[in-house]
Amino acid sequence: MERMKMRETENQLHAMKYVDFSLRFLVIPLTAASCWVMVRNKQYSDGYGKVEFSNLSGFKYLVCINGISAVYAFVSFALSIFKCFTKDWILYLFDQVVAYLMVTSMAAVVELVYLANEGDAKVSWSSACNYYEKFCNRAQVSLALHVMAMVCFLILSLISAYKTFSKFDVPSYPSKEIGEQED
Repeated sequence: MERMKMRETENQLHAMKYVDFSLRFLVIPLTAASCWVMVRNKQYSDGYGKVEFSNLSGFKYLVCINGISAVYAFVSFALSIFKCFTKDWILYLFDQVVAYLMVTSMAAVVELVYLANEGDAKVSWSSACNYYEKFCNRAQVSLALHVMAMVCFLILSLISAYKTFSKFDVPSYPSKEIGEQED
């Protein structure tokens, strides 16, 4: 019975390593593509002038975070190949940080894309996408790639948390009977 449990645990760990390895590889092109699409995002309108990603701080933040995430994904992928050079808690720490950064940059860009598409009647902002449709479409593509990468990082942070904390036993607390006898 115990051998079956050990074999089942080994199979789970093997499957988890495969998922971890695959996600670390998948995140590299997703973050790089999101960054590339946004950096090349610009459009000129005769009546309103030129708009490019660098005009909006949320888009610049997305590009920076995607760049950082792509570099980290490449390094963590390379380190996962050579497992002897890393500790699980280091990957756990960095996976958490990158996942949170991805969430914050996604939130900033979602707000910008929403305002560009819908405008805000309360402050007399009209929809910018009526005039810069190509720019808005590329921003949405970049955001979609970013969201896919973010989901991968969230899953990676859960996997690395499990791998890190599963090595420890659950703390045991003395039962009430033992505590009452000592009084």
